[in-house]
Amino acid sequence: MAHTIHVDVVSAEELIFSGEAEFVALPGESGELGIYPKHTPLITRIKPGAVRIKIAGQAEDELVFVAGGILEVQPNTVTVLADTAIRGRDLDEAKAEEAKKKAEEALVNRDSKIDYAQAQAELAVAIAQLAAIAKLRVKR
Repeated sequence: MAHTIHVDVVSAEELIFSGEAEFVALPGESGELGIYPKHTPLITRIKPGAVRIKIAGQAEDELVFVAGGILEVQPNTVTVLADTAIRGRDLDEAKAEEAKKKAEEALVNRDSKIDYAQAQAELAVAIAQLAAIAKLRVKR
């Protein structure tokens, strides 16, 4: 049996993924993080992007989009706490494109009611969603 680590990906609304994995990759604030079983304990913030989970015994990785959050790593457990998490198969490219367009317009139009920092954050999330969708497309 392969060495595994238990992974939980939780959003504010629900448990998105829970299971055993051989490897987890996700976007940390300082760059991409790769977590294997028996990893050194760690707590850090994560950026919007794809959490890639290599499930034990499966050829295809599980992909979950997170809009930022917190990562906690213990030697036998990885927990991703995200405000928003969406299963890769549930990502909607048209919605992400529309959100990107609106955020870009808000950044250009300084008279809009949305504040600049919020527009930047929304743009980052939309771009990360589109990147996750692109990863899924390549994988198939």
